[in-house]
Amino acid sequence: MAADPLLALLAGALLAAALAAAAAAAPSCPHTNLTANFSADLTMLQHQLRGTVRLADDGKCALELTRFDLLAASPSARFWAADGPAMADLAAGRAFSPLPLNKTFRNASLELPFARPLPRLLALYDPDTSSDFGHVFLPNGTGPDLDTAADPAPTMFDNCIPLSETETYRLRWTLNASAGTVEIGLEAAVGSEYYMAFGWTDPKANSPAMIHADVVVAGFTEEGTPFAEDYYISDYTECTLGKEDSPVSGVCPDKAYEDGKNDSILVYGHRRDGVSFVRYVRKLDAEDAKYDVPVGATEEMAVLWSIGKLRPPDTMHPHYLPQNHGGPRDTTFGFARLNLSETVDNCLGPLDADNKEDQERIIADRKTPLVVTSAPAVRYPNPPNPDKVLYINKKEAPLLKVERGVPVKFSVQAGHDVALYITSDPIGGNATLRNKTEVIYAGGPDAHGVLATPKELVWLPDRNTPDLVYYQSLYDQKMGWKVQVVDGGLSDMYNNSVILDDQQVTLFWTLSTDYKSISIAARGEKKSGYLAIGFGSGMVNSFTYVAWVGNDGVGRVKTYWIDGKSATGIHPTSENITFVRCKSENGIITFEFTRPLNPSCTGKVECKNIIDPTTPLKVVWAMGASWSGDDLTDSNMHSVTSSRPIRVLLLRGSAEAEQDLRPVLAVHGFMMFVAWGILLPGGTMAARYLKSLKGDGWFQIHVYLQYSGISIMFLGVLFAAAELRGFFVSSVHVKFGVLALLLAVLQPLNAKFRPSKPANGEVPSRNRILWEYLHVITGRSAIIVGIVALFTGMKHLGHRYDSENVEELTWALMLWVLSVIVVVLCLEYKEVKRRISDRSARGHWVLGNTEEDDSVDLLHPDGTARNSESSAGVMEVQLEPLTR
Repeated sequence: MAADPLLALLAGALLAAALAAAAAAAPSCPHTNLTANFSADLTMLQHQLRGTVRLADDGKCALELTRFDLLAASPSARFWAADGPAMADLAAGRAFSPLPLNKTFRNASLELPFARPLPRLLALYDPDTSSDFGHVFLPNGTGPDLDTAADPAPTMFDNCIPLSETETYRLRWTLNASAGTVEIGLEAAVGSEYYMAFGWTDPKANSPAMIHADVVVAGFTEEGTPFAEDYYISDYTECTLGKEDSPVSGVCPDKAYEDGKNDSILVYGHRRDGVSFVRYVRKLDAEDAKYDVPVGATEEMAVLWSIGKLRPPDTMHPHYLPQNHGGPRDTTFGFARLNLSETVDNCLGPLDADNKEDQERIIADRKTPLVVTSAPAVRYPNPPNPDKVLYINKKEAPLLKVERGVPVKFSVQAGHDVALYITSDPIGGNATLRNKTEVIYAGGPDAHGVLATPKELVWLPDRNTPDLVYYQSLYDQKMGWKVQVVDGGLSDMYNNSVILDDQQVTLFWTLSTDYKSISIAARGEKKSGYLAIGFGSGMVNSFTYVAWVGNDGVGRVKTYWIDGKSATGIHPTSENITFVRCKSENGIITFEFTRPLNPSCTGKVECKNIIDPTTPLKVVWAMGASWSGDDLTDSNMHSVTSSRPIRVLLLRGSAEAEQDLRPVLAVHGFMMFVAWGILLPGGTMAARYLKSLKGDGWFQIHVYLQYSGISIMFLGVLFAAAELRGFFVSSVHVKFGVLALLLAVLQPLNAKFRPSKPANGEVPSRNRILWEYLHVITGRSAIIVGIVALFTGMKHLGHRYDSENVEELTWALMLWVLSVIVVVLCLEYKEVKRRISDRSARGHWVLGNTEEDDSVDLLHPDGTARNSESSAGVMEVQLEPLTR
């Protein structure tokens, strides 16, 4: 009986050997050399594809797909056999299975039989659009082995649970207990401007809380680069970097704290179909015990999560900072219990985002040409793609939105080997070469150019243009992307539009026919939480209009006066704006309003917000992550803003970059000072006080100074016209300047037609007296108006450029004018005394020759001839010496 156990063991061994021999003798699939334990994950490129491919283990010629996810594709999409992932390889491939893919698959299991040798690449492919949704390499097929150095996108995990109640935010993980690490995948159907946060709460806390939590914030930069970084929560505020007298506090990166460091390692990240996915790895027992929470592999622990908008770095904050998540609990933030060692897969099916278009958008308008160039592909939206693709306004293959009835202008600078055309074919490259039909709406072989000699192409979408067409190259396939054609919008509603600085904001406007009001619209060209435009040289000291969409989905537009760079410098105003609209489409904010050009109010700061359509309007813009109508903080400050103001010419419908024209204005002002402050007053004083000179010396000085002053004045006017790009009689300075110019020009004209002077002893004619009055009055009036124009010009310069030394220059001008007045009073006093002396002398006999100046005293109060002309009634006798 003791041998019975040995016999039993021997019998078991013989049975196992027999079974192994039977398995080895079982028939295997003749069309592949794949081993039974072959397994590979599908690479996700589009349509949220996931799944694992295995060879059927019962010897059948079939591939098994497990945990298969896919968003519904077009009816032409199929499993596809090809030699490689390149466009040419896929185009030359064949359907691997007749199974249609025009429905959504949720954690499905499929069997794909095959009756011919396995291909080197199995893809999910749509031949009508040349779209590769994803693929898997079959390196052990019957053909030569492929180079498999490129790793597939690591989108597969062992476990998955939904975090939010709406199931738009998921947690995936794979535990590697032997290595002491866990790989975590965060996945959310949110915009690219949102962050995803996940981490462990403080295990010492009585209840789960965010304070002292160790979280990883993941997301995407503005360039689309994924990141995952350790954060430590020390307070319920945005991160405040410490100073000498205050520590770091808030939701801050670990490396912002003393001795802190980033212990999470980014593995992979992408944006696909409106879904953000980031994979990173962290150690269970982190080395940073101060800011990281140690995680037990088999212990159930409290975790927290949140999603919200992300604030990009700026000069004040060098890190990406998560904004307040807002929203209700379990929707935008929440807590859960998690045991990493448990096996769980509660994520049924792919995430289906409302907006699946991740490419940047460009909205064409009537007057601004779209610059088309070519450059290497980085994130082309429809793989596979060629190495070089089309860029519009420096954006890679953007979704172009046009309006029916609005001409679209292209400036083609992509090279002579790229001919732009608008087609109904999603692939392009001349569909006739593929035996396909297409409708060409614009462009063709001649639509090519380079930077030095761009080609202008104008396309006018009409009512017969389909809602979706494509811009492509005539010579190469899949260089362009979609054109969305909609009914008319802003470009049809407004008469004028310009793109502001950095091509990130488009401004639209229409002036009312009576020039009493203006309708304005602004549209951002990138995603943001709010959009602001301001009237001024910068956001500081500007009247600003801020638009955002609140958590309730309602768009708002509010007005502010900004006099500082912090939240305390933002002051709400009560401007009279009407017909207000605000909306956000895919993160692109557009807002509209109408306001009077000249506010009908007094005593308020907004009453100074006057728009003069004849004067260039300086416009700046700013964008940020979030805005609040109340309780503004520094977190509401912009993350990106225009680098300089744009001068918008409202009447002309154009714009130009703000230039520092103070040197030109300085020349203009100096010339006007020389003319109206020195030469013209000097000429007038010469006619008044230099009559004592013999001959006509005083007259020559008077004429030379007056003509010199008028010449310099005209040169100064030319400088002003060059600065203003024309003459606009709008401001007080310009009005006084024009009046002074007219009075100055009138002087030489009436001098040309002056009546002849009376002869010696002759009474002046009536016309001569009237002319003298006119000449004197206009001359003196011109001097007064010209000096007033000098002072208003100084005020205009200060208002235009906020020059710090304008006040000092104004005081200097006042001192100069006062000095001239004092000199004139002194000379006038001497002139009165001399006149009294002359009258006294004329009552006596005069000895000697009486050669008198018969010129006219143009500034004499009674308008009569002085000396000989004014003393016609005085008898003067010359006594000759007596001879004996």
